Amino acid sequence: MDTLDLWETGPVKDKPPGFSTHAPLAERMRPRTIAEFSGQEHLVGDGRILKRMIETDSLSSLILWGPPGCGKTTLAHIIAAETKAHFIFFSAILSGVKEIRETFREAERYAARGIRTILFIDEIHRFNKAQQDAFLPYVEKGTVSLIGATTQNPSFEVIAPLLSRCRVLTLHQLEPDAIYELLLLALNDHERGLGKQALTASNETLNFLAEQSDGDARSALNTLEVAAGLLKQEHGEITVAIAHEALQKKALLYDKGGEEHYNVISAFIKSLRGSDPDASLYWLARMLEAGEDPLFILRRMIIMASEDIGNADPRALQIAVAALQAFQVIGMPEGRIILGQAVTYLATAPKSNASYVAIDAALSEVRANGALPVPLHIRNAPTKLMKEQGYGKGYQYAHDYEGGYSGQEYLPEKLAGRSFYEPTGRGYEKIIIERMEWLKKRRQQV
Repeated sequence: MDTLDLWETGPVKDKPPGFSTHAPLAERMRPRTIAEFSGQEHLVGDGRILKRMIETDSLSSLILWGPPGCGKTTLAHIIAAETKAHFIFFSAILSGVKEIRETFREAERYAARGIRTILFIDEIHRFNKAQQDAFLPYVEKGTVSLIGATTQNPSFEVIAPLLSRCRVLTLHQLEPDAIYELLLLALNDHERGLGKQALTASNETLNFLAEQSDGDARSALNTLEVAAGLLKQEHGEITVAIAHEALQKKALLYDKGGEEHYNVISAFIKSLRGSDPDASLYWLARMLEAGEDPLFILRRMIIMASEDIGNADPRALQIAVAALQAFQVIGMPEGRIILGQAVTYLATAPKSNASYVAIDAALSEVRANGALPVPLHIRNAPTKLMKEQGYGKGYQYAHDYEGGYSGQEYLPEKLAGRSFYEPTGRGYEKIIIERMEWLKKRRQQV
C-alpha cells in the first residue's frame, strides 16, 4: 500500500524525536520547537535567517554545517514539524542511487497532493559524486527541500552544482551555558527526562559535565543518563565523582569541591603569561602530583605559545609542539623533565598577543562585510574564459621586484590599506616591525 493512503487528510511525518520512552536520553530530550531549541541564536533568534524562513514559509534547500551534537538533526526535525512538511530521513551510509530515486518518486506523489517534502540527508559529505548528482534535478524543480547535515567543510565535500542550489548555514559548537541548561532540563523533565527518578545534581556537577562535553549536547546528555544509572538507589544525588565515573575519563578535579582544577590550570597559564618560571613550575608540579593528564597540560601550553608569545619568539610554538611529541615517546616519570624544560622556556620568552588579536580582528571584518570579491589581479585563471574576463590581469610577480616585494594591494578593494597585525616590538617582533616599516616605504616608492 502507498504510504500516502494511510494519511488522507495531511502530510506523513516521522514521529517527533524523543517519542519512545526506551530511546536514549539525548534522543528523548531533542527540542520539538524553535522555542525549545537552545543555542545557535545567530540562526534561530528573533529576526534571524532560519526563524524567518520558518515564519514566512519560505524554506530553501539548506546545508547545515557544524560539529557533532550542535543541533543539525534536531533543527531539521523542527523545520519539518513547524512547516507541516513530509519528513524523510536519509542516511548517506545506508543508501545508494536506487534508494535516492525511490525517495524522490515518493516525494513527487506528495507534491501532487500539495504537500512539501523535506529530505534530510545525514552526513551528506559521505555521498559520492554520482549520488549527489542524483539530487540535482529534484532540488532544482523543488520536488524536495533538501537539508543536508555535515561536519565537513561543504566547499570540499559537496559538489558545486548542488552547493550552488543550497544555502549553507554554519552551526557553532554549543557553549557550556547552553549545555548546562539542557542538562538541568533533562534532570527535571518528568515526561521525557529523568524527573520521575527525583535525582539531584549540584551546579558544580552540571557545570563539570557541560565543560567536559566539548560542545556536544548529545554527549553531555548521554553521560548524564549513564551517571543516573550508576546510582545504587533510584533517588539520590549525582555527584562529581559519579560524573567522573560516567565519563570514563581520568579525574581532572583536584579536590572534592571541584573548583581547584580550574583554579590551578588558570594559575599555571597566567604564570606562564606573566613570565614567572618559578610559579609556573610550582603549578605544573601541583597538577602532576594530583594526577593531571600531562597531555592536557601540554595542549594548553601549545595554545599559550601561540596566543601569548606568538612572533615575539616563534620558537616557542616549536618548543611546545616538540615537548608534546617527546612526551608521547617518553612518558612518565622522565616526561616531567621535558615538561619542565618547555615550561621554563615559555615562561621566560618575550610575550606578544599581536597575532591572536590580529586573527580575531580579521574574523570580525569578514563577519561584518561578508565575502568581499577577490581582486581580479590575484584571481586564478586556469581557463581561456577566465583570462578574457580579466582574471589574473595585472598581477605582479613579487620575485621580479627589488627585495622580492612589488607593493601590490592584495586585500579586497573595500579594505585596501587596512591593517590587522600590529607587532608589539618585543623579542623577534622588533625585527618584524623593522621589516614592515621597510615594506611600507617600499610600497610608497612603488
